[in-house]
This record gives sequence, structure tokens and C-alpha cells, in this order.
Amino acid sequence: MKQAKGRGREAEGGRAAASRRRCFSLVCLLLSASCLLFSTSCRRRAGDAFVMVLEAEQKSIHPLLGSDAASERYRQLMYNSLMRKNEQLDYVPELAESATVAPDGLSVTFKLRDGVRFHSGKPLTSADVKYTMGTLLAPDSKSPKSPSFFEGTGAEKKPFITAVETPDARTVIFRLRKPWLELYANLLPVAVIPEGSFAAVEQAPDGTGPFKFVTQNKGERSVDMAAHEEYWEGAPSIKKLRVQVVLDAGTQQAELLSGHAHLALNTALSPDAVYALGRTPNITVAQSPGGNIQYLGINTQAAPLDDARVRRAVAHAIDREVLVKYLLRGQARVAHSMVPPESWAYAQGQVYNFDPARAKQLLDEAGLTDPDGDGPRPRATNLIVMKISATNIIARQSAGVIQNALKDVGLAVSIETLEDNTLREQLVNGQYHLTIGRWVGGNQDPIFLRDLFTFLTGAGNYRFNRSRYSNPEVDKLLGEAVNTADRARAAELYRRAQEIISHDMPTLPLWYPNNIAVAQKSVGNIQVDPSADWRFMRSVTWER
Repeated sequence: MKQAKGRGREAEGGRAAASRRRCFSLVCLLLSASCLLFSTSCRRRAGDAFVMVLEAEQKSIHPLLGSDAASERYRQLMYNSLMRKNEQLDYVPELAESATVAPDGLSVTFKLRDGVRFHSGKPLTSADVKYTMGTLLAPDSKSPKSPSFFEGTGAEKKPFITAVETPDARTVIFRLRKPWLELYANLLPVAVIPEGSFAAVEQAPDGTGPFKFVTQNKGERSVDMAAHEEYWEGAPSIKKLRVQVVLDAGTQQAELLSGHAHLALNTALSPDAVYALGRTPNITVAQSPGGNIQYLGINTQAAPLDDARVRRAVAHAIDREVLVKYLLRGQARVAHSMVPPESWAYAQGQVYNFDPARAKQLLDEAGLTDPDGDGPRPRATNLIVMKISATNIIARQSAGVIQNALKDVGLAVSIETLEDNTLREQLVNGQYHLTIGRWVGGNQDPIFLRDLFTFLTGAGNYRFNRSRYSNPEVDKLLGEAVNTADRARAAELYRRAQEIISHDMPTLPLWYPNNIAVAQKSVGNIQVDPSADWRFMRSVTWER
């Protein structure tokens, strides 16, 4: 019987592939015909500029006022921070050439790189760092990045950084109220701006990054930049760059097919659209391992999922290999942890292979018996509701597959699609059983495990711990891990925590989406690291 099912799945996959091939030519014709419509209605011609597609509109190009993903792209192009992530997703100096923590952990000394200049030509000095941090930590700070540098709220709110000292032009010393291992992580999105420039940055950005600001056209949702020829890591190959916001996936396809856009990275294009674009003559698709995570969220306080055996059954019922191979067209890696494999703290814990028989056995053990052996299980019928985003096409497609997989083991699941803000509110309030979500960026730091899986006594704060998971041993392990400077010791603590978490199964990691760059074939040297930081644009080449 198992062999027959396997052949059936393979045949089904073959029929689907054949159907896609038959439709491919028609799809390309329709897309080509739509190119002229989209292109003439959307934007002015870029001239000799390289056009990079951005799929969401930024809140602000001011690096201290915009904290959304789109705003961060401009920060990565036009600015630098004291620290950055490397290919192993660890924190290393950027504008600093070194960072030294005092033996008592109460101060960190940064030595700035020599020869770094802002786009205006002004040399970078320690005074600029002190000004940036002073602006960020001021009582009246308007920066959404400011709260991360404080502990507590209201009258109990205290800064982690008590003073920023500048003994000379290239040395900055951060004095800390207590040892704080999260300093580097919180400095990552803080761009250094010139002394006295906060009010002017929104209209005239002045950073140290590889590209410098030229002009912004808010009506057309575009920002033009030029190469920073004096950039300390070397001038970019591309001399004129335009970042163009294109919200609609169909329009993104049309812009790429028409040649009006040259590169799109990790946009809303569906796996089928990426596949189709990769088969067109003038387009290339470059994929590399990504560090973000797609996951199945489980409310551990909602029956019948309040029983870990039921949650483990759910994990065994879902064939993630098939989801990645067919639904995602291989554009992802199956995940076994919320932390990506590139992380120094990665541990896969218990692995849940596709095993429907084991899933049924676990459900029987949990008391969800199936008298006739063919489902549905009476106590589980009509209890499980999966709530997903109405705008996330991957979530919608995978939800149907997961629904059928759970039905096969006797669990009835209904699907509700909600507007994003409504969905987020209901998840935080625990008004769901299952959900499909994605964490971008945050999961690349193991500290995020504490936010995802720690129980906050009396706080009622489930903003990140949406699974409402509570395990005192995990609380203890992660609480110690985030405050342990010894890397080997911290890695062992994170490993033990991940083993317990994977056994309790409050969240099922589904896959790590690949970083997918769709570009004109005239574009070369696309080297995207797992974090998908846009600084890779400095090294991109373009033969016009």
C-alpha cells in the first residue's frame, strides 16, 4: 500500500509538471503582452540607471526613523553601522575595525576604521558615533530603534548604556550599567550619521555606505543613488542605482520581462513565476541558502493541541520534503530548527520525518481514538482552526496541503484567511489553533529563541511567544544562554533548549526559503549571504 501511494504521489507530481509545461508558453505570451501596459503606467524611464525592485514601500529613508524591512534596505545601501553580520550570521565589526569587551563586561571599546568618509566628504570620527547614540538614547527620541537599548518601562525604564566616551577621534567607549551581550545585535540596525545631521537626514541622507543619495520621487515610489567612489571597501561597479517600489507581483514580472527592471531579490513572486522567469531567454535566477524561516505556529493552550503528543502527531503528518519539492519547486530547505544551520547556535533536536502511522499512534495515545481506523477522530472533529494571511500566496497554498495531510490522519482542520493586522492581533491574543508564518531576520540570532519560547511570568506578553509555550527548564536554559559570554557554553545551552523545544513541539519549522535573485542576464556577481543584506549590491556587475 505504501508503495502504491508513493507511485500515486509521483504520478500526480508528473501530471502537475506536464500541465505546467503545456501552460508555460501561454503564460509567457500573456506576461509579454502585459509588459507594455504595466511599464507605461508605472514609472518614468530609468535612463542609464540600474533598477532594483523593492516589493514594499518604506516608512522612511531616515535610518533612525525607519525600522521596517523596506526602510532597512536603504540603510544597507547608503549607511554603515559599528557592527554587521558575516556569512555565519555572527556579529563582526564594520565601521569599527575592532570591538573589545572589558573583563568585567561593563564597557566595550570600539576602534574606528581610518579613512572612512561620509558622502559629503566629511571624515568619520568618534564624535559622529557619540552624536548618533546620544540622539538614539535621548528621553525624547522618536526612533523605533531606541527601546531596545532600555530595560523596563515607565518609571522603571533604565538604559543599558550609561555613557559614550570619545578619548580620541578614532576611539569610542560604551559604558554599560551591567554586562549586556545583546549590545552588538542592537547596534546592527543603527546607522552612524554625521554629527548634528538628524533633522536634515530625511531630505538629504549623508551616510558612509556604498551608494549615496541623489533624489527621491515619492509619487513614483523611487529613490535614485550614485556610487560612493570613496567608499572604504571600494567603489561599487554600478554607478547609477534606482530602487523602485513595485507592489504587485504581476507588475514585478512584467518589469523584469520588459527589461525595465534589472534585479529583484526575495520579492512576492510565486515559485511558479520564478520558474517561468528562469526559462525566459534574457532572465537568470540565482538561488542561495537563506536564513529566514517559514513555520507552522501551534497554540499550545488550545485543545486538543495542548497535548504535546497531538502536536508531535501534527509534525509527523506533514510531508515537508514534498511541500518543498513540488509546491516550492525546490526553492527552499526543509527546516528542523527556528535557527538557520549557518548559525553557531544551531541544533536540530528531534527530527520529525513524514510518518502518518506514527502520527495516528500518537493521536491514539493522546485519547483521540479512531474506532474504525479510517478517521475522523470524534474528539478532534471541527476543533482545529488554521488562520493565515489573505495576502500570503505561499501560506494559502501550503495551508491546503497541510489541511489534507492532517485530514489523512483523522484531524479535521478549517482554514480562515484574515487581513494581516487582524491576523496578528488574534495570534497575539491566542485566538487560533494553527497558523503559518514567517520570521525575517530575527531568527538568525539565537537570542530570538528566548523571545519565541520563554514564558513571561505575569506579563501576559505573547507578542513573540505566540505559541503561548511554557517550560521552566527552557526558561532557565535560554535565560542563562543569552547572558553567557563563553561561546562554547552558550552553544551547549542553546542545544539543550532546542532539544526540549523540538520534543515539546510548540512550533513546527517548515522550511528556510532560498534567497532568490531574478535578474537580467547582463547582471553578474550576485553574491547574497544568508541574511539577504542588500550590501551585496556593491559587488554586482552590469554589462549594459
